[in-house]
Amino acid sequence: MESTWTKTLALLGSCLLFSFIPANGQADFQGATHMMPFEEDTIGYNKAKTSDPISQLQSKMDKGEFELKHEGDSGFLDALLLELGIPKSSQVLVFSKTSLQRERISPRTPRALYFNDDVYIGYIPGSPIVEVSAVDPKLGGVFYTLDQHQLKNPKFVRTDQCLECHASSKSMGVPGHLVRSFETDESGVVELSTGISIVNHRTPFEDRWGGWYVTGKHGEQTHRGNLMGKAALDKQEKKPNHAGNLTDLSGFFNASRYPEKGSDIVALMVLEHQTHMHNFITRLNYESNIQLARYGHMNYISNIVESFLKYLLFTEEATIKDGLEGSSTFTKDFESFGPTDSKGRSLRQFDLKKRVFKYPCSFLIYSKAFNELPAQTKNHVYKRLWEILTEKDTSGDFAAIASGTRRAILEILVETKSDLPDYWKTVASSESGN
Repeated sequence: MESTWTKTLALLGSCLLFSFIPANGQADFQGATHMMPFEEDTIGYNKAKTSDPISQLQSKMDKGEFELKHEGDSGFLDALLLELGIPKSSQVLVFSKTSLQRERISPRTPRALYFNDDVYIGYIPGSPIVEVSAVDPKLGGVFYTLDQHQLKNPKFVRTDQCLECHASSKSMGVPGHLVRSFETDESGVVELSTGISIVNHRTPFEDRWGGWYVTGKHGEQTHRGNLMGKAALDKQEKKPNHAGNLTDLSGFFNASRYPEKGSDIVALMVLEHQTHMHNFITRLNYESNIQLARYGHMNYISNIVESFLKYLLFTEEATIKDGLEGSSTFTKDFESFGPTDSKGRSLRQFDLKKRVFKYPCSFLIYSKAFNELPAQTKNHVYKRLWEILTEKDTSGDFAAIASGTRRAILEILVETKSDLPDYWKTVASSESGN
């Protein structure tokens, strides 16, 4: 009999061919996988009032301020995407059986994921439910289902069933999100014995996307996407990229049942970065609040902040060896969200030649979760970030960040981040005058 763990593998799970250890020993701070006591009173995960975008949307619906419209075969999906500002071009497709709806998922009926900075939606054509997760600035990931058949007064129902994987060492010990990669057979069943990979922007390109469909151009670089079953995997060894650089998935399933035709490679790259970044912000928030409650100070948080900054600034990002090109309008849509400075620069601008972003500092620095970190923590982060960007710190962890890149990130943040300390603006203004 299948274990509950197998049945409830992650909302954002996926598959890979072998157990993955990050390149060059890259990892988060010591203890990052230890479980945080989020059910205790300091955090009170299940008791606290939520303030994530889904709970806010439900409140509007309950007050009669918004009606979630049901439209044909897609049910509530289109209305949800529109109201939450989630572009259809963010669609990525996973065929591994790794969700609450694992029995409905297969290479012929992949689960589509749509996302913006704060919300993730899981959709399978014909399914009775839509899976939704959102980022609460205080609690981290909060998980919901929406009944596609309840046409009158639809309700987002909070569920903790996902927490078996979504609040574990895989998500930095906090309720959060994850992208995974592992091998599947021809029907999408996960080969757990082959090992599991947690994927983020540090993961080598060739180790990504087992169990996922991938569309877009990536040159001669290989990845694990679009491969299912032993025959396809064996062929990959003899003929690399036989299932790569695809722009059409019609040979695998009926793509007309989904809002978009593909599973955009650039959207996947963004998804992998931001899921781990969300978890890191939540972990930093939990650690800060627990230390404040226990000790009245946060003197033990420095190593966490240093690791956080390394991830925020992409210091261990896996190199892109060939240029990338998405298969949808996602690249353009994502960049359009801004904000931009007076020179038209943005932390959302892509590079896609050697790295993902042109200015490597996470766009989630603008997120509500980051903005609502405890003041002492945020001040510490800002001080260290300022030291790095002004080249007062050019130590080993940050040495590879070019002077011009540091300067550009500093200038972008000064113009687009309203809560920065005054010393940021003074230095930027002084150096601009020179």
